[in-house]
Amino acid sequence: MKPLTLSGPLPQKFYNRDPRRVGPELIGKILVRRDGKKLLTARIVEVEAYLGQDDPAAHSAAGRTARNSVLFGPPGRAYVYFIYGNHFCLNVSCLPDGEAGGILFRALEPLSGIEEMAKLRGIRIHGPRDLRNLTSGPGRLAEAFGITRVRDNEKNLTDPASDLYIAGDGSPRPKVISTIRIGITKAADLPLRYLISGNVFVSGPRHLDAR
Repeated sequence: MKPLTLSGPLPQKFYNRDPRRVGPELIGKILVRRDGKKLLTARIVEVEAYLGQDDPAAHSAAGRTARNSVLFGPPGRAYVYFIYGNHFCLNVSCLPDGEAGGILFRALEPLSGIEEMAKLRGIRIHGPRDLRNLTSGPGRLAEAFGITRVRDNEKNLTDPASDLYIAGDGSPRPKVISTIRIGITKAADLPLRYLISGNVFVSGPRHLDAR
């Protein structure tokens, strides 16, 4: 595998836009976790956009609370929540300070630090299927990157000193398709799920009525 040449963290202005613009442009970027001398990296292959108080499926639909306040804050902040009693999910805030909006990370393609990711997941990589499942799904990718609410909620992903951030690597932009979001019941018909068509690391259906 060709060594990665990473840029610095994506700037705040990248996230200071409508989630429907940010989401597709996050596809192909690299999620990075620095843990001492260890560097975990994975390519973003699937995300979903959530549009704020006008989106019934968004956590911000009911207004600002202590739990979701990050979504109403400055763009480029990590919003981490706990779901089903055993999974953390990673999001990033979008839009100007005071306006709610965000992106949920659904699947990654592991690049480096794979052994450490497997250790954090408590699994062993025996073959391609294990590798595909390592970071496929919001809960799995959060676990593989050691993401928790205590450790990462409100973290500034645009800060060069942050141990968690998103960077470019100079790769050509992949072909991105949009489909309806999955795993929700409200506003489930909106085409706000963005992914690399056919990518084996995608967490759900890889085509699903592309819009």
